[in-house]
Amino acid sequence: MVLGTLVARAQDAPFGEVPDHTPMMNSTWETINKLMYKVTYKDNKTVYTPHFPDELKAIDKKTVTLPGYLVPINGGRDHETFMLSVLPVMQCMFCGQGDIPPMVEVFMKKGKKVRFTEEPIKITGTVHLNSNTEEGNSEIQVLNAELN
Repeated sequence: MVLGTLVARAQDAPFGEVPDHTPMMNSTWETINKLMYKVTYKDNKTVYTPHFPDELKAIDKKTVTLPGYLVPINGGRDHETFMLSVLPVMQCMFCGQGDIPPMVEVFMKKGKKVRFTEEPIKITGTVHLNSNTEEGNSEIQVLNAELN
């Protein structure tokens, strides 16, 4: 009977495993994932300055369509600004397993909002490479976005 229980459990998903998600990577996400940082030191502090390779610079100010998962920045059901990720918000993005997934900061077109969902969404907007992150914004932004 113990052997039967072990065999039955082996067919189930392992305890604590995150459910599968729809893969979001496409050629635009692959390009976004090329973002790099120049590391310098100032006043005993580590400073990370974004470095945009030529392939990434090529999509600056271009209209792109990105599938992904909404990651809220602020509370509430409806969002004008949020992060878009290739992984669902319920998956731990900073738990030390692999790299941090590519994400962009999305600013919806004036008057447009997106209701939070755990399902994938798709947005279209204009890429903005933000080299001045001291303002607290993401290095890669999608401006005037609309939900597809």
